[in-house]
Amino acid sequence: MTKRNRKKDSSANINFSKNSRGRKRRKRLNMKKVLLLLLIVVTIGGCVKIALAYRHEQEIARVETENKEKLKKLLENNQDSQKVVGQKKQFKEKVGVDAQKVWNALNAYDYDNGGKKEVFLTFDDGPSTTNTPKVLEILKNNGVKGTFFVIGRSLRMDGAPEILKQIYEEGHAIGNHSYTHDYSYLYPSRVLNMNNFLEDFNKNSELINKSLGMDNFSTRVIRCPGGQLSWKETTPLNEYMIKNNMASIDWNALNGDAEGAKKNADQLYDFAVKSSTGNNLIVLLMHDTYGKEETVKYLDKIIKYYKSNGYEFKTLV
Repeated sequence: MTKRNRKKDSSANINFSKNSRGRKRRKRLNMKKVLLLLLIVVTIGGCVKIALAYRHEQEIARVETENKEKLKKLLENNQDSQKVVGQKKQFKEKVGVDAQKVWNALNAYDYDNGGKKEVFLTFDDGPSTTNTPKVLEILKNNGVKGTFFVIGRSLRMDGAPEILKQIYEEGHAIGNHSYTHDYSYLYPSRVLNMNNFLEDFNKNSELINKSLGMDNFSTRVIRCPGGQLSWKETTPLNEYMIKNNMASIDWNALNGDAEGAKKNADQLYDFAVKSSTGNNLIVLLMHDTYGKEETVKYLDKIIKYYKSNGYEFKTLV
């Protein structure tokens, strides 16, 4: 082989080697591009997956929130449709006492109450547009609740239904004190007429619901006008009360605002203190009807008296 031919072969080998290295570089470069592209695709795919997962979680959270709101409204509607007995539930759970328990204690003249001091402030013959709002203000200022035994003829007065609603909304208990408060109709010849009695009290019960703007309110607590013990042959009433899980509540203390000569606030206070002294269980009779302004004047003082002597203020339900 000539020298010239050897140079050509050498040059060809060099060019081949260069081309081979170039192809390898291009191949490596292409591989890097492919890997980079794959990495980009995988990264994008991961981001999309994360975004979809997040969106899915958000949707689940939204549905759960909606379901919770629907359930809450359903429960609220269910609670609204349930019967309200005597007093708003949250207040009854805090200060309400089973009226049958108190009824039994009064009938047995047992006021020891297991050593526990409890007083029930009860107001008869209202609501009035003159005195009941002032009574409510005093109770509110002292942070105590009372039991209001309302009568139909008072509820018929203009403005009375709004006051009854206030009694209810502010957490006091409501009892039935008859529609007519007519002794001659309820107890002719001083003997209980059960038919007249039930008709009269049922009529008042309907009026109480109407005045409250409710169709699901009832009370298991009644007070006989004049007090049950004042009348003859009331055994059928006791049987009716027991059968229907109700209670007929009289009292074992009073301020005297409906007895004897008219008394001023100081005299009412003295009367209430004297009549309740020595009792752990006190059911105090008062009136919030028209003409009982002195009861309003004395009320704050008697509440503070019971507080200072360690009594808890309860309601009859």
